[in-house]
Amino acid sequence: MPLKQPSHVFSKEIAAQVRRIELRTRGLVESLFSGEYHSVFKGRGLEFSDVREYQPGDDIRAIDWNVTARRGQLFMKEYVEERELTALLVVDLSASKEFGTGAKSNALVASEIAAILAFAATRNNDRVGLLLVTDRVEMFVPPDSGRRHVMRLVLELLSFRPSGRGTRLSLALEYATRVLKRRSAVFLVSDFLLDDASDPEFTRAAGRVSHDHDLVPIRLTDPGGAQLPDVGLLVLVDPETGQRHVVNTGSARVRAAYTSKKAEQHAMLTAIFRELQVDIMEVDTTQDAVPALIGFFRQRECHGR
Repeated sequence: MPLKQPSHVFSKEIAAQVRRIELRTRGLVESLFSGEYHSVFKGRGLEFSDVREYQPGDDIRAIDWNVTARRGQLFMKEYVEERELTALLVVDLSASKEFGTGAKSNALVASEIAAILAFAATRNNDRVGLLLVTDRVEMFVPPDSGRRHVMRLVLELLSFRPSGRGTRLSLALEYATRVLKRRSAVFLVSDFLLDDASDPEFTRAAGRVSHDHDLVPIRLTDPGGAQLPDVGLLVLVDPETGQRHVVNTGSARVRAAYTSKKAEQHAMLTAIFRELQVDIMEVDTTQDAVPALIGFFRQRECHGR
């Protein structure tokens, strides 16, 4: 499927924003975040490093019998963790992210979270890729490593202008399955305000990704969008479809129905990922995202996930 050519707005403001994110996250990544990232997202396995003489208490299954036979005494195989990991950042850029009751739009919060994860991956010498999605796959940057690469990813995150406005994450997950050739950490950053959460295709796509990879859904929540204010007649516009609805927010019944629907959507998505045994990271977009990221990774480390 051909992808749209990048649509960049590399303004001075964007460049300054990238620099601020890099400076802010560098210390966090080095002193706090990278430890949790390294502990939770292990490398692909163990690779042979060297041999050494046997010591009492060593696991006899690691004896190198060839070297032992040549030298006439027991020698043990030593292994080191093969650290290189591939991380794919899947970021939902649908129009619902233009909303935000905090200091930043939810789209900017999503981009900053992905940028922090990208810097963390690079700090650990991992390969990181980027998949930008709406109701279509907008852009894919294959995984690579190094500072120049991660700076490109951050620029894309902050400057890309998508063609689509809707949300269809099942397509994004299916695309990720096709392009990832080995087990990877897949970070899915979205508000999950999508119709296809109840679609079996979304559940199947999430199941395939979670089976083959380490899927980490990062759900953006905005307290301001969870309930309607009591302000009388209010015109609501769906940012993804453009449809307008006049709602009587002065009605307690209408407000209760709206709150109930939002809670139902939230519970439905939680149930889907619980069934898949996938932990969801919740990020309040009106708060600093970094404590939520660190807390989630520490929790995973404690639970051995």
